[in-house]
Amino acid sequence: MSSINPIVPGFAPDPSVVKVDGWFFLVNSSFHLFPGLPIYASQDLISWRHIGNAINRQSQLSLSKSETDLHPLPTGEVLVATGGLYAPTIRYQDGIFYVVCTNVVRTATGDSRQNFVISTKDIWANNWSDPVYFEFNGIDPSLFFDGDGKTYIQGSAASDPLTTINMFEIDLRSGRKLSEERTIWRGTGGIYPEGPHLYKQKGYYYLIIAEGGTHEGHMVTMARSTDIWGPYEGCPNNPILTARDTDEYIQYTGHCDVFQDDRDQWWCTCLGVRKDKNGRYIMGRETFLTQGSWDGDWLSLEKVELIPRGLLASDEGKQLIANPGLDYVYIRDANLSNYTLPSSTGDYLTLTASTADLSHPELSPTFVGKRQRQLHGLSSVKLEAVQPAWGAAKLRAGMACYKDEHRFLRIYYDATDLAIVTEVINKPKGICRQERQTLESLPKSVVFRMQYTEQEYRLFYTVGDAVQSNWTCASTIDTLDLTGPDFTGPVIGVFAVAETADTAVQFGNLTIC
Repeated sequence: MSSINPIVPGFAPDPSVVKVDGWFFLVNSSFHLFPGLPIYASQDLISWRHIGNAINRQSQLSLSKSETDLHPLPTGEVLVATGGLYAPTIRYQDGIFYVVCTNVVRTATGDSRQNFVISTKDIWANNWSDPVYFEFNGIDPSLFFDGDGKTYIQGSAASDPLTTINMFEIDLRSGRKLSEERTIWRGTGGIYPEGPHLYKQKGYYYLIIAEGGTHEGHMVTMARSTDIWGPYEGCPNNPILTARDTDEYIQYTGHCDVFQDDRDQWWCTCLGVRKDKNGRYIMGRETFLTQGSWDGDWLSLEKVELIPRGLLASDEGKQLIANPGLDYVYIRDANLSNYTLPSSTGDYLTLTASTADLSHPELSPTFVGKRQRQLHGLSSVKLEAVQPAWGAAKLRAGMACYKDEHRFLRIYYDATDLAIVTEVINKPKGICRQERQTLESLPKSVVFRMQYTEQEYRLFYTVGDAVQSNWTCASTIDTLDLTGPDFTGPVIGVFAVAETADTAVQFGNLTIC
């Protein structure tokens, strides 16, 4: 019997869910990746399909300023904070799906928080509107449609010195505020009150938020009021969900959204990490599910387990699949003319090398990949038809596991030195290691393989017409080298960098698990 959690594995933080006509639709943060804000659909909460991306046209917005900042923590660790698309909320009203979100733009004078709403009448068509921006100096906006026809935005406002949960009435068509912005709750005292969602139940307005930061202290708290503007009283059982100060495998649970199924059973989606006893959580923040109940005056949530009560999946029953091509992602504002994706099995993936490497904080290196979805898996690719001219272009091309510009590992062919190179970079941890194996002659082709478990990545290669069972293990990398308090997760793909920007390479037989 397979586990159900996480229901969306890999790079899938800050989940929000809405149920419409028997379908559950879920959206996640995506930060510096394009396309952004992936949309998933399910009818049973177990098997999910990636059906679209709410930000799928570069004309909708720019991700060029989604640089990753490093913030030293009192624990001695470094918080790795990526800009871009934060904590969306998905809602439905009068035949229209809405997603509200924040684009965090890094500038020389500080962060600019660009809050917006996009919409579609047909979520299956993957055709979302251009953003309608609204004024809000904060992150994590959420939508609430009240019964009187009014629409409200709740969000985590950048107040001084602490964040607060603020709210205002809005006209979604224009983005115009229809009321003043007011602070409605300050939380229970945990740092960074954020991720608010408002619900109406049993004659009360219930406000559910995240507190404590999105790592060790993460928790879900709630408050209620008979008036939408408050005052809000805290739940006597706060926090209603947390894994802090426990030895649970699933840690950092928080950032909750709740909803009902067709049987009126309540469910909670939240983020969390799978953290082993040695502190590894290589997959980053993922999407988990647990049961909820309104049996009393307040919502109660069950501890997040690998198999939540009320759901049972067979090994064949749980799956995450994607409509063709939707799960390929690029870094920031990609030059899409640099890529020719395979249209069918057996087609080549062609990349035009960029001069920007994976470590560049703003430009988009030539890299395309997919989110790593399995703790234990294997990805591989063949670098086709190696050319002598690549040496003059100082080409480097191969396979990479990328989190952000400060943290990645890779195995590649260095055409300048006729060498296979493995590299692991983690600037926050001071890691910069490289190993080289020089080839005896120009290969006809190179096949790369990346094998991964919860504990390690193993990087292999074979060259020319060698039998592919004759693999050379070039490096073994502990997943702790890429683990740390961050916002993103691993993306596995192929890259090409050269001093001559028009250098083209072909990859075949690309497999990414």
